[in-house]
Amino acid sequence: MMKIEVKNISKKFKSEDVLKDVNMTLEGGHIYAFVGRNGSGKSVLLKIICGFYKPTSGEVLFDGIDYNKTNSFPPSLRALIEHPSFLNDLSGYKNLEILANIQHKIGRSEIEKAIIQVGLDPKNPKKYGTYSLGMKQKLGIAQVIMENPDIMILDEPFNGVEEQTVPLIRNLLLEKKNEGKLIVIATHIKDDIQFADDIYLFQDGTVQKTN
Repeated sequence: MMKIEVKNISKKFKSEDVLKDVNMTLEGGHIYAFVGRNGSGKSVLLKIICGFYKPTSGEVLFDGIDYNKTNSFPPSLRALIEHPSFLNDLSGYKNLEILANIQHKIGRSEIEKAIIQVGLDPKNPKKYGTYSLGMKQKLGIAQVIMENPDIMILDEPFNGVEEQTVPLIRNLLLEKKNEGKLIVIATHIKDDIQFADDIYLFQDGTVQKTN
């Protein structure tokens, strides 16, 4: 199973220490929750793990490899960070089809399955630009899961999602965990972390494991 090692990660923006000497080990078959108020550094660490930001110091290793040093992105990782970004004038299915065609790993059946799994209708012709916040969030989650990556990173995944759909997505993530996937969820909502195996609390640039 995939293992991520976060070693002595610090990140500064100008003179502000956003992250200070963060260490953790994340492994497949687990769900991890990053918890803290907005601006506590959760999203910054997620972006460093994904390769979108470079740390000021420290390293992130994926099975022993530091992809920051090679200016490449970790393999088999998909992420939803902050807000989903899709083409407003296309349907949800068409948006995911365009993304799936980049690597040609999956086809129509896998795309439709992912859309259904998050509680949306793949046949719905409604354009993304007219989606509610919850629908946009669910399509973003569908994008993360559709190619069945080993690592799934979700920033505030339940933001705007209606209450009756939240258990559906939680159960989906638990299924992925049981398949050996490594899942990281960032949230400031306590109810979102009840199904996590390990919880990391972010506060004033520091990170502490709480269980």
